Amino acid sequence: MAIQIAERTQLADADVAAAAALIADPTRARMLLALSDGRALPAGELARLGKVAPSTASAHLTRLVGAGFLRVEPCRRHRYYRLTSPELMRAIEALAVVAPRAPVRSLREYDTANAICYARTCYDHLAGAVAVQVTDAYVARGILGEVDDGYEVTADGAVWLADLGLDPDALARRRRQFAPACLDWSERRHHLAGSLGAALTQRYLDLGWVARTPASRAVTVTAVGRQELGDRLGVEV
Repeated sequence: MAIQIAERTQLADADVAAAAALIADPTRARMLLALSDGRALPAGELARLGKVAPSTASAHLTRLVGAGFLRVEPCRRHRYYRLTSPELMRAIEALAVVAPRAPVRSLREYDTANAICYARTCYDHLAGAVAVQVTDAYVARGILGEVDDGYEVTADGAVWLADLGLDPDALARRRRQFAPACLDWSERRHHLAGSLGAALTQRYLDLGWVARTPASRAVTVTAVGRQELGDRLGVEV
């Protein structure tokens, strides 16, 4: 009986140290952050962003795939890599909340860091200063109500979302959290995540309110987006 209990305990325990060791390596951390906007990147680009030779990058990517952190998507002669789940990105973001800021050694790095802190994607939803402002506006305008584990859509909010072309009931039926609060590492405040956060972000992209930045997880708010966010939510971007 004692052996059976020990085996069950061993099976139930999470090997946090193994996961942390994978993320702790600077090269692998840079690769995971480069993929944190949910897009797939080729091995060569990840080698450049990881600041290592292609052969070294290949070894790191093999470990991340083997651990289930990344999946491979072959495309012609190239192999593209993508994060396997938004939960992994949430774990990385949680570490970023307590992590010290990386040193900035050039004007380019300074501009990039500012852009990422201002507006970026956290896997598939909006993050950064803009996301916090927008989430606060959802609550202030009565579109969302705050609950223990995040947010819920109000009756007025359902109308607002329908006007934007979204069906909150359909989003709530998806196999992931609907509207959790995600702690923003750069702002130290919460923004909207989950299936609702992802759907709103994709809608903003489709409408041209925000635009992705090439080779970066930062996004920019367009002139149309500034106008619409101001008119609809009272957000000054």
